[in-house]
Amino acid sequence: MPQTCTICRHPDRATIDRALVTGLSLRDIAGQHGVSKSALERHRASDLPRLLVQAKEAETVADADDLLGQLKELQARTLSLLNQAEQAGRLGTAVMAIREARANIELIAELVHELDRRPVVNLWMSSEWQQLRAVLLGALGPFPEARTAVAETLIALGAG
Repeated sequence: MPQTCTICRHPDRATIDRALVTGLSLRDIAGQHGVSKSALERHRASDLPRLLVQAKEAETVADADDLLGQLKELQARTLSLLNQAEQAGRLGTAVMAIREARANIELIAELVHELDRRPVVNLWMSSEWQQLRAVLLGALGPFPEARTAVAETLIALGAG
């Protein structure tokens, strides 16, 4: 069973990690926390990069949550302005507010992955794929078992 890093088990691990990230000397960190310089080197080389990636991912999620909150607040303000414009009979302003509300909804939908604007390409219907498939199966003509295996695999891929 693999051993856990002594720095990862250390009660002052967070402080040690911060010291490593800020560039304090390994000798100083080792002396302050009663650990070996080699343990710090191993931790910095193997465990610290993984921890930094996890911290960055958590920061990204927090930023996305904040952005979603800001968009929802903007949508609430937009709908309030729409309501005020309608009550005042300012139809031009109301139409602009509707346009902005729709744009807000689209942004929120994109942020929560309910709306995906990336283009979708159906490779099975493209003329290039049709040509490639014909050439591939034609080239396998002298090898009927291989041709059958490839054709069955392509059919399975197309069905899935």
